[in-house]
Amino acid sequence: MRDASITAVGRVLLAGLFLSAGLSKLGTAEATIAYIASAGLPLPTLAYAITLVVEIGAGALLMFGFHARLAAAVLAFFVVAAAVFFHNDFADENQMVHFFKNLAITGGLLQIVVSGAGQFSLDARFRTPGHI
Repeated sequence: MRDASITAVGRVLLAGLFLSAGLSKLGTAEATIAYIASAGLPLPTLAYAITLVVEIGAGALLMFGFHARLAAAVLAFFVVAAAVFFHNDFADENQMVHFFKNLAITGGLLQIVVSGAGQFSLDARFRTPGHI
């Protein structure tokens, strides 16, 4: 029982990171789009919309443990992409820290991809494919 509780807490903590980031971007659309454009990414408005869907949508799925493996995989890809495109200036120690922080978050997400959402999740309740 203790392991199941720890799994749920870890999943919720990771999800909270994405939900809070996504929700904060809702109120700063212009600034976020400008930041995406400054990184040289094409179609910054589309990238902003995708970011909201990933952070809020996949974050919510992860929070509740519904299709958690898929949500964690999408978030892991997103976090690596963010590290590569936005935290790639290793001459700046702060950016280097953010880059490696993103890789650490990816490690936690990959644990969910492999292990599933755990006992306290909608995946377990509804026996969705790939749950544990």
